[in-house]
Amino acid sequence: MSPRRNRTGDSADRSSATPAPMGSSLRRVESYRGEDWVVQTVAGSPGRYYRCPGCDQEIPPGVGHVVAWPDHGAGVEDRRHWHRACWGARERRTTAVQRGRGAPRY
Repeated sequence: MSPRRNRTGDSADRSSATPAPMGSSLRRVESYRGEDWVVQTVAGSPGRYYRCPGCDQEIPPGVGHVVAWPDHGAGVEDRRHWHRACWGARERRTTAVQRGRGAPRY
């Protein structure tokens, strides 16, 4: 006995449809600091840690996040990996300042 096949319409309808390019729905252009940035949502890569410029915390391997780079033809070295929440709050946050252990927290 052969496996069951679910058919949802005419086969001619399926062949005439043009497939959308992969990843196109996840890539968009947004404004940040007066520049246009290309922003892409990624699922996360195994075995690779990234440092979020918004909160200065690590993004562990396999965690979904946002990759952003300037739209003006920047190279691979200009890509920045952000937490999704940090990218969403980028205009409301100040620069992440590193303090020493003995420094006051105010």
